[in-house]
Amino acid sequence: MTLKPRKHGSLGAVALLSGIALALSGCSLEGVDSGSAASQEELSKVDGKISFATLELSSNPALAAYIEDTIAAFEKENPGTEVEWIDVPFAGAQEKFAADAAAGNLPDVINMNPNFAQPLEREGVFLDLDQAAPDLAEKYVAGAWDGFKVPGEDGSFGVPWYLTSEVTMYNGALWEKAGLDPEKAPETFDELYEDAATVSAAGAGAFYGIHPALENRFLTDLAKIGVPLIDEDLTWTFNTPEAVEHLEQLAEMYQSGVFPADSVTQTLNDAKEGYMAGSVAVFPSGPNFLSGIEQNAPDVFANTKVAPQIVADGGKYNMSVMGLLIPKTSENQGTALAFTEFITNAENQLAFSKIAPVLPSVTEAIDDEFFQDDSDGTELSKARKISANQLENAANLTPVQYDDQVKNAVLAKIQLALTGELSAADALDQAVEAANEITGATK
Repeated sequence: MTLKPRKHGSLGAVALLSGIALALSGCSLEGVDSGSAASQEELSKVDGKISFATLELSSNPALAAYIEDTIAAFEKENPGTEVEWIDVPFAGAQEKFAADAAAGNLPDVINMNPNFAQPLEREGVFLDLDQAAPDLAEKYVAGAWDGFKVPGEDGSFGVPWYLTSEVTMYNGALWEKAGLDPEKAPETFDELYEDAATVSAAGAGAFYGIHPALENRFLTDLAKIGVPLIDEDLTWTFNTPEAVEHLEQLAEMYQSGVFPADSVTQTLNDAKEGYMAGSVAVFPSGPNFLSGIEQNAPDVFANTKVAPQIVADGGKYNMSVMGLLIPKTSENQGTALAFTEFITNAENQLAFSKIAPVLPSVTEAIDDEFFQDDSDGTELSKARKISANQLENAANLTPVQYDDQVKNAVLAKIQLALTGELSAADALDQAVEAANEITGATK
């Protein structure tokens, strides 16, 4: 069955998104008090009170109990210390921490991802762990440790805590309806797109092979096929011939109906909902998403198969990183550093991963049977093992400079290429120009 060509549509409404910047981008950090790094003698002192901010962990009773028990264990092991736990809702957290920084009131240990941390890292707010604890990096997954480095600057400013590395999830029942072997997962981008086209043709509008999820995958997929995204001078460089070829392929897929009709303007959440509704056959995501499918869409879960993340030959796997950062304004950096090492050690991260479906950042914990034994034959254990074993060759592929303002400017051009209103080459040239204008690249 062939797919009916899709008419080109206007993206006037979508173009408005390009002007929307993350709230933090409008929150000036100029002149923020960055504090000063403690001396080695001061860092060796472990006593007194610190505050510890996490991102939306208290809503899970088991996780909340784990955090409280871990804090209690640290305080028992280090008499004279006290840790105040503050749990911050994810929505608005970046703006809150920016406001706290401007007021000189940041918590002593903060849970952030690299993108949240980047604006504050640029202002020199956080302790350089490479200098403060030179032997610490070797304990952690190298690509995760590098996630808190700032391109063009020395040092690393966060200790990685919990990680995810996506696997390829696909609906075996839709595979069968399309005449594909449900036990044969795509292994390359070409196979993925070919299988997706076959499924979409079989679905004839009732279901589709894949959702483009541009906000989450466009730039990351360029990195996976080897396109250089940004150079050492922080100039965006992703308008290469390989990127043009990739974007032309996406445009052809959209215009021929491989992607859902409204998907160009949709978000990652729409792609998730489509997979759980059984209207999209493939959803690359972390194994943690499997639990959500099991709870909310048991029929889809029963048909879900997992396979390794798709990357080009020689390419790196992508992973998402959450870390802990210590502001130099902390009056108790020694205790903050000791607590950060304690909660991210192998024993505590293994316990954490048995409650939340995430991966540890400490290499010692990854080798545990919990991550390596998939003998129960379930897709959950298979996904956990695949994901854990990808970490050795994984990195946070999205540059921290790709914040919401840059992303919206880039995607506004890429969306026009998918609908045929710009050529792929022009869209990429304009996207790179817009990104460089926002981030102040000089080339």
